[in-house]
Amino acid sequence: MATLTMYPDDERLSRGERSVFNLYLVSAVALFVLMMLLGLAMRMSQGNWLALAPDLFYRVLSMHGAGMVGTMGLVTTAVMWFFLRKYVTLHLWAFLANYVLFLLGALCIIGSIFIGNYAGLWTFLYPLPSQGMVWSPQSAAVFMVGYLLIGVGMLLFYLDAAAGIIRVFGNFARALGLQWLFGGQIDPSHPKAVVAGTMVIIANSLGILAGAVVLVLYLINIYDPQMVLNALLTKNLTYWFGHMYINATIYMGVIAVYELLPRYTGKPYSVSRPFLWSWAASTVFVIIVFPHHLLMDYAEPRWMAVTGQIISHGALFPVFLVTAYGALANVYHSGMRWTMPSRLMMLSLFGWAAGIVPAVIDGTISVNRVMHNTQWVPGHFHFYLLLGVLPMALALMYHVVGSRRQAPPDSGADRIGLPLYLVGGLVFVMAFLDAGRLSVARRMATHLPEWWPTDQAGAIGAALVILAMSYFAVRIGAGLLKAPADGDRAHAAG
Repeated sequence: MATLTMYPDDERLSRGERSVFNLYLVSAVALFVLMMLLGLAMRMSQGNWLALAPDLFYRVLSMHGAGMVGTMGLVTTAVMWFFLRKYVTLHLWAFLANYVLFLLGALCIIGSIFIGNYAGLWTFLYPLPSQGMVWSPQSAAVFMVGYLLIGVGMLLFYLDAAAGIIRVFGNFARALGLQWLFGGQIDPSHPKAVVAGTMVIIANSLGILAGAVVLVLYLINIYDPQMVLNALLTKNLTYWFGHMYINATIYMGVIAVYELLPRYTGKPYSVSRPFLWSWAASTVFVIIVFPHHLLMDYAEPRWMAVTGQIISHGALFPVFLVTAYGALANVYHSGMRWTMPSRLMMLSLFGWAAGIVPAVIDGTISVNRVMHNTQWVPGHFHFYLLLGVLPMALALMYHVVGSRRQAPPDSGADRIGLPLYLVGGLVFVMAFLDAGRLSVARRMATHLPEWWPTDQAGAIGAALVILAMSYFAVRIGAGLLKAPADGDRAHAAG
């Protein structure tokens, strides 16, 4: 169960742990700013404020998409590691190996795009990778190898975490708390971080393996074109991988809310039966819901389309509703002190909730047929990533910075930066959603003059977000690199 002590001793980091953890977080905030700048360049280009040649636009889009998703996975993995290590034994070599493989993979992706001219986006739908008009098959292969390296790194971390969980709890079922679903006295100290971490390990390991299979198939096809692939199968495997990878970032990130919120409210936040039911259901739902990305593929088996339609309306709610209700109940009448970590946690719940709404709307077949190839889709996923998942990670970063000085950070600049981030983020995502309402096509380098107003509004919002995020990056980077007080023993009673 989450402690009420603000900076407990079991979260102290050794010198080696602190060095690797700082590498994760400092790299993440720097990459977020860089990827946001690429996003701003694209919105300005679409709005006729900046001239990007179409081939360069799609290279930038490929880098932005792969970079943002990969960085979100990197930083939320750090969130999961930071808290899960309190309950099970995690080996630092696995955590470091994930970081090193991420960097190697990122270098491959950057090289394939900006040296090899790869511009096939992260979806790399068959037979596009080996038949690009402006890049060589070798460039596509380097891009695939980059993805494989990132996936292998994360899988190593998951295998180490899985071994630690099984050693302590016996199996995944007991770690998820399935023994209490239908009765029995729930252990109130059963860690939410273990429940969430177990769900992520099960679901995202399957997704990464699916991605590895399709990537290897692509690599074989690139060097042996005689081996023809099944286009529908490769697309299903690709979206199965992509769907679970990006969803895993939400479920890893929310661990920060479970662990930190009770420290700021001063109220216990125990495990409940609805909480366990919601995570058990979501473990199944997140694995089988991915066909909702393929509702416009008329060759898709009908039963899969129906499954995607039905599950998409249920999969988004169990964990979110239980988390939101539990968090709000924990805050109610708590007299919580509103500092940066607590503000960021509340922002994350808002962003997650609001981002779900357009996602559910798009997951309806009658709407999907009209909206899926419009900017409505980047509107919904930018909503819950930018205003939901990223604030979860930022909350932990600010909390850790506070542990170095034994006081939650809440400077005047912080109080200006957060509203700037929120306003900019809302303008940015609403411009996407409004463009989707107007049927503005997604993934197009050149826009019609009639589409420019939403593009330009989005660019203004992006600029505000980047301004705030740049401040966060400097503030967090400086705070993390500060030597911890009393040999990293800083603690304070909540």
